[in-house]
Amino acid sequence: MATKIIVPQLGNEATEAEITEWVAAVGDQVQSAEIILVISTTKAALEIEAPCNGTLSEICLGEGELTEAGDVVGMIE
Repeated sequence: MATKIIVPQLGNEATEAEITEWVAAVGDQVQSAEIILVISTTKAALEIEAPCNGTLSEICLGEGELTEAGDVVGMIE
């Protein structure tokens, strides 16, 4: 069963963020709490951790794309 990688709450003032870097690539094995993605708001860069152990099976939004809190940006199987 796939687990969604969801953008967390970005803060009181930030409504969107840009995907800066995918540290992991599709097919990579990832561990829970491992940094797999970096997103940036106008105020800060945020490191997003894998929510579980597994294989990064899908990247829904690529580097340079905008996202909001609650968006699904990838999947881990």
